[in-house]
Amino acid sequence: MGLALGHWGRGPSPTHPELAREAERLGYDSVWTAEAWGSDAFTALTWIAAHTRRIGLGTAVAQMAARTPTATAVQALAPDHLSGGRMRLGLSGPQVVEGWYGRPFPRSPLTATREYVDVIRQVLRREAPVTLAGRHYPFPYAGEDGTGLGRPLRPITHPLRADPPVLLGAEGPKNIAQTLRIADGRLPLYWSPRRFREAYALPDRLPDGFLVAPMVRAQVCDDVPEGLLPVKAMLGFHIGGMGHATRNFHADLMARMGYGAEARRVQALFAEGRREEAVLAVPDAFADEICPVGPEARIAERPAEWRSGPVTDLLVTAPDPETLRVPAELNG
Repeated sequence: MGLALGHWGRGPSPTHPELAREAERLGYDSVWTAEAWGSDAFTALTWIAAHTRRIGLGTAVAQMAARTPTATAVQALAPDHLSGGRMRLGLSGPQVVEGWYGRPFPRSPLTATREYVDVIRQVLRREAPVTLAGRHYPFPYAGEDGTGLGRPLRPITHPLRADPPVLLGAEGPKNIAQTLRIADGRLPLYWSPRRFREAYALPDRLPDGFLVAPMVRAQVCDDVPEGLLPVKAMLGFHIGGMGHATRNFHADLMARMGYGAEARRVQALFAEGRREEAVLAVPDAFADEICPVGPEARIAERPAEWRSGPVTDLLVTAPDPETLRVPAELNG
């Protein structure tokens, strides 16, 4: 079990240190922060590290477009040292790269991801100076607009560990296939324990030790439809607000799960500025399928569904300590 804190909204949440400490007390294995186009994941994670002692620390996810791979590697290296080796690095590269980070979305995203992970591995292993004749990430840089004075370097700081886990937020079938080859795990944004094979085209056998860590929002409540509203708000934002109408990986995933028409409806409403209607257009059945919401007895029925598939870690977004307690007790 992991605690997913997500990214900040208007500002830092004063409840996050309390939730992280409670998750550690309850025996949760990890706590994760995120970033989109506001706060960064590493500062928030370091803040959480200072308030905890044992729980694993992860980014779910840090955006590849926000930093060069060497910059990402050293930002993971520092909190790994400061926390005593608790760091896990989760990465993704959504289409906010052009709107927020001011960089072109790669025409060959699989190659860009593969090169990015290669460089990170080189930095964290520190076996030799970083070199890569990369299409997207050449080290040292040798472009015509450069000085030609660059030389291969290795990090000054010695990593605490050679191989902190690297996970990718892959969603498309080709990206998932590559992730199985180059990463230590996957961070699905949402996961249906009933349709994961159709949605993700996973092989019957995953690599030994490979992590599958989907995020779910849990909430203990009596009114299930009301409890699903925050889930639908999250889905509406990702399906309607992230990516372009013709190229949205989250909407494509929802379609592969059997909700193609509903995904297009959410996108259309969001594009027209009718955001409340877009949220309400997310089917309750879909939101309920991917998140445990309702009375304790109802939530108690759900963990077995996730255990029946390849999920190794369930990253729970919980709004309060009481909700955090229920999954922990059900997990034993």
